[in-house]
Amino acid sequence: MLELPPRDRSIAMVFQDFALYPHMTVSENIGFPLKLSGIETLPRQDRVDAIAGALGIGEVLGRRPSQLSGGQRQRVAMGRAMVRRPGIFLMDEPLSNLDSGLRAELRAEISSMTRELGVTTMYVTHDQAEALTMADRVAIMRKGVLQDLGTPTEVYRRPATLYTAAFLGSPKMNLLEAAVYVHLDRYIALGFGEQTLYLPWSDPRARAVARYHGERIVVGIRAEALTPVTPDTQGHVFQGRIRYLEHHGHESLAYLDVGATAIVVDEIGAAVTDDGRSGAGGAFKRLGGALQRLARPGASDNVAPEGQSGVATDPGRHHRKPAELGVRLAPYPQVAPGHPLAVSVRMDAVHFFDQRGDRIDVGWR
Repeated sequence: MLELPPRDRSIAMVFQDFALYPHMTVSENIGFPLKLSGIETLPRQDRVDAIAGALGIGEVLGRRPSQLSGGQRQRVAMGRAMVRRPGIFLMDEPLSNLDSGLRAELRAEISSMTRELGVTTMYVTHDQAEALTMADRVAIMRKGVLQDLGTPTEVYRRPATLYTAAFLGSPKMNLLEAAVYVHLDRYIALGFGEQTLYLPWSDPRARAVARYHGERIVVGIRAEALTPVTPDTQGHVFQGRIRYLEHHGHESLAYLDVGATAIVVDEIGAAVTDDGRSGAGGAFKRLGGALQRLARPGASDNVAPEGQSGVATDPGRHHRKPAELGVRLAPYPQVAPGHPLAVSVRMDAVHFFDQRGDRIDVGWR
């Protein structure tokens, strides 16, 4: 295909900035690829009218791009690509210049239109909502390196890398540093400062996690895996105090201080040193600069056996702060910042990653 000139490749491109011809009308913009292909005026106009009607811009065919709204211009750009009936669509962040309401509307239109046409579509976006709602398969890239590949459900439920886990989901996945302590044939203790969760030895992931005995790993917990419970509840429970609340109408998000160490994925890829400058040092240097370590003073590096408290051994060389564990609550809960809150953790919904950022698991999807 690369040997063919662009006009003969049966590929249509939709750009981020619309790329319309300002001196042409909407009808002329949409029909321009057909004109270049030598299609006669009458059948060309029939195809233009059909595409414009499907996109809801049939009444503006005589206008120029400067007379259109952003949403209308994006529809014209899509119509110009679709009218060619290509073998593949390439869309480069086509909705990034639009407001959120219009983006949601056009997401649905693009999805339904491409499925009706049955045309393979490569869609580039930085918006996780677009990726999860529109795609049949998602490829997640970071600095030109493929991080994960699968259906939206697969990459959300079983992210292959720490980067994928941090990128997908709203609110973001809670990523906490944990020290691993193995009680052979009984359980694996995961220490988060002064609090500990226990992974049963019967769990199919236990033997994979057990290989990291005496080391630190990253534990990922989504908000939907956390359930508020009474303080005296037994089992896999975090105790903490609410740092702040966010009200979203249909739900509230509480952020708890549970005394754990938060792991933040660095989009740029450079670690942050004690003086705030970019550098290669830090406790997570082995992550290749992908992580910044944020901890609270006195956070424990050791895991204590069940019923005992941990001993803080971290030298505290870096900027430190408490982790903020995001928890979903009812729309207007009867709690406030500073209130204590206990949350139960669904251990079957917990994710484990090593210090390189790769998933710790048995088997694959």
